[in-house]
Amino acid sequence: MQRRRRGLDLGLGFLFFNIYQFGLDNIPPVTLTVLGLNVYLFLKPLKPLEYCCISVNEVYYERDWERFLLAPFHHVDDWHLYFNMLSLIWKGSTLERRLGSALFAKIIVVFSLLTDVVYVLLEFLLSEITHDEYYMIQCAVGFSGVLFALKVLINHYYPGWSIIIFDIQVPNKYACWAELVLIYLLIPK
Repeated sequence: MQRRRRGLDLGLGFLFFNIYQFGLDNIPPVTLTVLGLNVYLFLKPLKPLEYCCISVNEVYYERDWERFLLAPFHHVDDWHLYFNMLSLIWKGSTLERRLGSALFAKIIVVFSLLTDVVYVLLEFLLSEITHDEYYMIQCAVGFSGVLFALKVLINHYYPGWSIIIFDIQVPNKYACWAELVLIYLLIPK
């Protein structure tokens, strides 16, 4: 797995534009810190992606536990980073204001680890059920799992909310699924 470069890093430019539009002073401290960490590690990764991604083979059989800490904060390309961080700004700002910074920071840490553990368990189960070794080596990076977990919290705290996707109003309880389908359609890998 190698980081894909698309020339001018338009996704990164759009991200900085959206941060400017939202206003740095409108982003709570933990959300801003997590955003900054993700951008920093995109620009200056600690390791190449193939040594940060999580897979059953790497974390279970090879016992490379460090990947649980690295995978959520590394991204494949600038568009991957853009969509994840744009989502973080909204979800993080909403939840951090509601729950407070200390609790929100703990939630980010727990979700970062738990979503990776769930990913590895699901890949292991898929491999066992389908008898396909491909699932053992399938490697993943990114903050998406944490964002979907945050979306579940938003659904819990704001049950009457809805989102608009392509001019279609979607109730919050279905928004996770709608976002998942949309992301898959836009970025199938």
